[in-house]
Amino acid sequence: MSEINRAVKGTGDVLPSDSYKWQFVEGKMLETARLFGFNEIRIPVFEHTEVFLRSVGDTTDVVQKEMYTFDDKGGRSITLRPEFTAGVIRSAIEKGLVNGALPVKAAYVGGCYRYEKPQAGRLREFHQFGVECIGAAEPNADAEVIALAGQVLDSVGIEKISLEINSIGCPECRKDYVAALKEYFKSHIDELCDTCKDRLERNPMRILDCKSPVCSEIAKGAPVVTDYLCDDCREHFGEVQKHLTAAGIKFTVNPHIVRGLDYYTRTVFEFVSGDIGAQSTVCGGGRYDGLISQMGGPQVPSLGFAMGIERIMLLLEAQGTKLPQNNSCDIYIAAMGKTASLKATQLVADLRKDGFKAQTDICGRGLKAQMKYADKIGAAFSIVLGDNEIESGKAVLKNMKNGDKWEIDLNNLSDSLFKALNSSALDELADSVLKQQ
Repeated sequence: MSEINRAVKGTGDVLPSDSYKWQFVEGKMLETARLFGFNEIRIPVFEHTEVFLRSVGDTTDVVQKEMYTFDDKGGRSITLRPEFTAGVIRSAIEKGLVNGALPVKAAYVGGCYRYEKPQAGRLREFHQFGVECIGAAEPNADAEVIALAGQVLDSVGIEKISLEINSIGCPECRKDYVAALKEYFKSHIDELCDTCKDRLERNPMRILDCKSPVCSEIAKGAPVVTDYLCDDCREHFGEVQKHLTAAGIKFTVNPHIVRGLDYYTRTVFEFVSGDIGAQSTVCGGGRYDGLISQMGGPQVPSLGFAMGIERIMLLLEAQGTKLPQNNSCDIYIAAMGKTASLKATQLVADLRKDGFKAQTDICGRGLKAQMKYADKIGAAFSIVLGDNEIESGKAVLKNMKNGDKWEIDLNNLSDSLFKALNSSALDELADSVLKQQ
């Protein structure tokens, strides 16, 4: 197969036969977010490169190695978004949301782009769901955002997942911690990778997030940030834990979580799973109280999270979770001859206006091939139109699943189909209940 007929490395297709899974998952995510007061925001897929340089941090892998950056025809440096938070905050500043009624609660679903080695659950074009809560400083805001993430995962059917939390402090109490990290890693400087040697002076916390096995092993013995928290950050973290407990949310404190982006402060968290190999983090997030002012806005505290939809789909597959599939075709009208084909066109047009998923032949197939196709696409019911049916105004409605048939009036096809679909749904529900007993 020629290169032009292959997807670009690190990208993938969602085929019509699988798109219902994505639609279900994304729908559940946004639906659950609305329960917490988060409504969808849609932002451009690219931003001025400076948006990400100022927010994500120039010592992160994302900025140093992974961004898709190019000059547009006007000579401006543009970057495809590697994550959503920076773009959402840019929008909130530009549109004045940070000066309005707070908190602003925004949710999003969409694609992101990072140039990294493709592997299961980690693509160069990937999709995220996430939220940003702008203008909330209290510990119960942290607990609410974490609760939302957990409820989203539960709503799509994720099982056996655990919550790990940490506090990485504020810029003030982090000074002593950074000094301790520098002292520790300097004793291992000959063993560190070249990237981490550069990070040692600029941002030693990034070493804790290095993917190198050698650096990761060294990092295990590094000082932990919770030993260096100031009184305010320690109190905030304690209150977060109390609110999580009050909400009935189980968690583990993991002092090694730092997250991969520079804008985080205080609370950080991850939901992890053991069912998808190395890519165990399904959702991650935290607080970023200084990001808005760092990007030129007022001093407004904020927090959020993001989860990779590809990883969610992998996890659902690993669990063997069966997602509900909407019937793609309520009725297929097979036609024999040109007159019948015209009548079928009229009938499916009327049915679609009434909200039914109706199809008829558009490939010039014979009757046998039409019925075979109706079966392949999972049509719930079918009718066959010929000269006799058109003349009499009557046709036979067939249940494609169990073969039941009954005569219906073509002039009242919508009513007949509505009753048939409801009757079929009740039968399926009864069967389901019997199987559970």
